[in-house]
Amino acid sequence: MNFINREYAVAYLARDQVPPLSVSRQYYSAIPKLYGLLDTVALESSGIPAILDQPTLRATGRGVLLGIIDTGINYADPLFCHPDGTTRIRAIWDQTVVTGQMPQPVIGFQPFYGATYREADINAALASGRPYDLVPTRDTNGHGTFMAAIAAGSRGPRPQGDSAFPPDFHGAAPEASLAIVRLKPAKQNLRDFFLIRPEAEAFQENDIMAGISYLTGLANEYQMPLVICLGLGTNQGSHSGTSPLCNLIQSFESSVGIAFAVAAGNEAGLQHHYMGTVGPDQAYDDVEIRVGPEEGGFCLELWASNAELYTVGFVSPSGEVVDRIGIRVERDITIPFRFDGTSVTISFLDNESGSGSQLIFMRFDRPAQGIWHIRVYPTVILSGQFHMWLPMQGFITDGTIFLRPDPDTTITDPGNTHMPVTASTYNHANNSIYIHSSRGYARNGQVKPDLAAPGVDVAGRTGSSVAAAITAGAMADIFTWGITDGNVLTMGSASVKTMLIRGARRNSAFSYPNREWGAYGIIVPS
Repeated sequence: MNFINREYAVAYLARDQVPPLSVSRQYYSAIPKLYGLLDTVALESSGIPAILDQPTLRATGRGVLLGIIDTGINYADPLFCHPDGTTRIRAIWDQTVVTGQMPQPVIGFQPFYGATYREADINAALASGRPYDLVPTRDTNGHGTFMAAIAAGSRGPRPQGDSAFPPDFHGAAPEASLAIVRLKPAKQNLRDFFLIRPEAEAFQENDIMAGISYLTGLANEYQMPLVICLGLGTNQGSHSGTSPLCNLIQSFESSVGIAFAVAAGNEAGLQHHYMGTVGPDQAYDDVEIRVGPEEGGFCLELWASNAELYTVGFVSPSGEVVDRIGIRVERDITIPFRFDGTSVTISFLDNESGSGSQLIFMRFDRPAQGIWHIRVYPTVILSGQFHMWLPMQGFITDGTIFLRPDPDTTITDPGNTHMPVTASTYNHANNSIYIHSSRGYARNGQVKPDLAAPGVDVAGRTGSSVAAAITAGAMADIFTWGITDGNVLTMGSASVKTMLIRGARRNSAFSYPNREWGAYGIIVPS
């Protein structure tokens, strides 16, 4: 049993001791959701944009701990070193390394898998000439290294050495100290349950939560303000900030010296969201999903509004009809479509524990190619409005989409949480919104995203995780001014968000809050 905080704990059992996963049996919130990376590699690099030259404040992140929970870091890159060659990284928790020893604890949290390395360990490794023999943690993906570089890469001069970044590159908070959590890949039983594509990078919700507890404990130990950057997201969940991960983040809202920068996602133009309305005299809403030719399976979620209840029926591509299914609480219903070679399992949760809303969870195993009709029938309606989400980009094939999608309400969790600064993505080169930048608001009407930041072709990558990294660096700069320099010693997340909003640029042609550009404008250089 691993305790995340006073509210959440993670239980580990041998796989053969666990019954098959079921939303009805184990409850939806108790099954860790799977998160993916929120950017793509651009075809060409436009070099280092001027936006990285100290956004928001003329500060440097000095005296601030900037935490990255991602795919790790290539710590030997000179971009993460002082001019004398010593590391700027205070600690790394690599969840993937197996040493047989218990990782070193931090205040209030004891990790019990992976390995931890402190500043002294990393410096000894760097001085040895064969660093990875002593500290064998690497970023084999490169995403976490890129995030750390964008947020807090060193400003020159830097020590000699191989770097994946140009000599004049630096991050938004080049003097911040770094703390890194390398997430381990999601376990196969969860990948199988959620029908995640084999080649997709996926990470577990509970491992991200453990990473947050590790970083906050480390900040307490060093007595430093902390900014945590999350360039991960998921389409699973209520999209109203009620998941265990969202609740954990929200619990730090009143904490002094802790803030989060979260990516909004890249889902607006990908046809993964549907918003439906059923009138009192309407028999059903016919939702059409086109399943691509190489789709192995996916999970579809329907979330009702307020106290409303719905049921569903199906028409398969071959024309096989399943009439309206009665609500059966705490029981899964599996329907075989024999002519299509498809199995669909439906779970009804009339009162999902986090949100209080009805969730209809549908698991399509080996879905036949073609047009599927999901008929949504009203049972108890007030507004008659409901939302449906397909998995995020990368978890399903590009050919599996809603035929009548809605680009709004496409922010990935945990970006729908109130506490963090949720960053959408714009192109700093021509001041246009990124076409796939996820749009607000949250499902419960909460105003999100908060701000837009550059994230198109920044040093070769595009996506909202880039925007989140730049935002995290800007937040670290604000903590330097407020806490390190003693101007506002009680500064917390609300103060940081307010200062970013005050300094944001707003276009007089738009009204605010704005679903696309961010509620309150864009982050620009000072």
